[in-house]
Amino acid sequence: MSTRHVAANRTLVKRGWVRLVLVLAAIGLFLYGLTPDRAHAATASMGNGSSVATGGSAAPPDPASVKRLFDEIVPKLLAEHKIPGAAVSVVAGGRQVFAGGYGVSDVPNRKPVDPARTAFFMGSDAKVFTAVAVLQQVRAGKLDLHADVNRYLTAFKIRDSYPGHPVTVENLLTHTGGFDDTFMGLAEAEPQHTGGLGAALAAHQPDRVRAPGVTAAYDNYGVALAGYLVEVVSGQPFDQYVAQHVLRPLGMDRTTFTQPHPAPIDADLAHGYRPDGDGQTETKGLYGPLTPTGAAAVTTVDDMGRLMLAQLNGGAIEGRSILDQEGDTLLLARHFGPDQRMPGMAYLLEQRDRNGRQLLVKDGDVPGFHSNLALLPAQGVGLYVTVNGDGEDATGGWTTQQVLNAFVDRFYPAAGASPAVVGGELSKFTGDFRSTRVSHSNLTKAAALMGSVHIAARDGRLVVSGPVTRDPSAGETQWEQVQPGLFQQVGGTARIAFELDGDGEVTSMLTDSDPTIAYEPLAWYQAPELHQRIALGSLALLALTVIGWGVAAVVRAARGAGRAGQPAARLLGWLTGAVLVVATGCFALLTSDSNALNQTLFLGDSPLLQVVPAMYLAAAGLTLLMVVCAVVAWRRGWWGVFGRLHYTGVTVAALLVLVLAGGYDLIGTGQLAGSLDLIG
Repeated sequence: MSTRHVAANRTLVKRGWVRLVLVLAAIGLFLYGLTPDRAHAATASMGNGSSVATGGSAAPPDPASVKRLFDEIVPKLLAEHKIPGAAVSVVAGGRQVFAGGYGVSDVPNRKPVDPARTAFFMGSDAKVFTAVAVLQQVRAGKLDLHADVNRYLTAFKIRDSYPGHPVTVENLLTHTGGFDDTFMGLAEAEPQHTGGLGAALAAHQPDRVRAPGVTAAYDNYGVALAGYLVEVVSGQPFDQYVAQHVLRPLGMDRTTFTQPHPAPIDADLAHGYRPDGDGQTETKGLYGPLTPTGAAAVTTVDDMGRLMLAQLNGGAIEGRSILDQEGDTLLLARHFGPDQRMPGMAYLLEQRDRNGRQLLVKDGDVPGFHSNLALLPAQGVGLYVTVNGDGEDATGGWTTQQVLNAFVDRFYPAAGASPAVVGGELSKFTGDFRSTRVSHSNLTKAAALMGSVHIAARDGRLVVSGPVTRDPSAGETQWEQVQPGLFQQVGGTARIAFELDGDGEVTSMLTDSDPTIAYEPLAWYQAPELHQRIALGSLALLALTVIGWGVAAVVRAARGAGRAGQPAARLLGWLTGAVLVVATGCFALLTSDSNALNQTLFLGDSPLLQVVPAMYLAAAGLTLLMVVCAVVAWRRGWWGVFGRLHYTGVTVAALLVLVLAGGYDLIGTGQLAGSLDLIG
């Protein structure tokens, strides 16, 4: 899961959105849930364009310099973000050049982090092991990367939502299977009763919302399915398969995918935390059936150093191999990316650029733990950093990115001049865009209210509001066109690109910060800002009416003036407004703590997850009765003209709130509203 954009969303809120929208921004956590010489072939196939310098293998960074860097920056970052502990390892030149621990793994007992023994939950970094396992079965001839996954499934089948366009094994490894993003309630607080992988996949198969192989959208279900294919063709449970065929050959004896964990590993297991006032609260929700995506998987930075060495050395270390040369080349090569000028997808490793260097990266994010695995194949270098805290304002994931950035900037600084700016009409690139990693089927779809991107043209530049870079503090950024449809950040090196159809219309926007998603353009009536204004205006009218009618009723009772005309209709309107305002308040309460929300959605354990939809559904029934009363009021002349106008306005406001609540699936009827194409 990704927690990269929360702070950026909050910056947008400070620009004018009211507090109600601020709390909705927390859901952007998920929208957003997480690579040396022989690597030249894979690097050459990465295809990021001539503007990126691949270079040759440089001298390995000096171990003493690496230690000085991390000893300086890591403690500062832990203090700044209120994170208890961290561990870092670096490999280069075919060996581990650094491994260090910082802070504590257990806050109450002040147990220090040991890079060789302290195991951290790795989150989506486990997906790298899944990719290796799949490729092992491909090299063994038991899986075909381009085969329909239904060829191998016997207990259940993937629904044929796009006839003639099956989901392939490769789609699962490039986040292009087309599955909806669903994850709520699939985690467990304890490891004893997590259930089987196959049963969970059969019971929780999401809808396919786009044709496979067309657009990337981060996909935990697809990766879990890839791991299940390994189970099916190997005849071994996934955790046992990884232990036998990956961990043991590499000597990773402090890493496990088994739950409950072996006792020796659990004895040194780090605890995850989120800031709580001046202290820390321990997190839960780290276990579950979807082991190939990272549930329960733990490792040490020393062990991850051994994995990185194998990836950088043709799949082998110390004479023991997990992949042959061709298999390792497949793992690291580019396999999906609609624009060759932009980073794309290797097999569950993400291409990224920094300082003209090509990186292969995989992030891992679960409640209380955040990690970052990064390979620089051309330099024969790998870095793994992990922390055991969500950080203040959900910045745990950004903390690991800051460590990676500092390392690359220190040892592989930028070289070369910035590209020249080219002119051109910019209006076709403006408008609102929504991430493909937005659920179509549960209330996390509300992330689209603040996780979307707005683009305007100003003074020959694009002005972008929204999370298109990895820096959560960058609420508004400016971009200059350096090639047709390709833009570079003013004062930075980040890039965005626009894909056009045959008519020259924009079909998507890509960022170099995350090739696992794309941003798709929205029609004017699907714009989140419009929806925010409608929701806030409607809720304000409803709240004022509830207060006003309540005060008026109390005043009349005190004066002995009796009830107002048509008391049943007024009571119905008051009750409808009250339910909608309270439902929205409950949703605000649910999402007010972004770190706690992360855990809540993983576990699905908050009563508000059921209460909020139920209240909106009840309000829908009451609103239908209000529509009837409004019609009758005009026909029979209830109240005065102003009274009838007010009652009609309250009815319309309730309808608008419900349409938006349905469209963003806060009511469980998102498919109905979606069929009207009001939300997108």
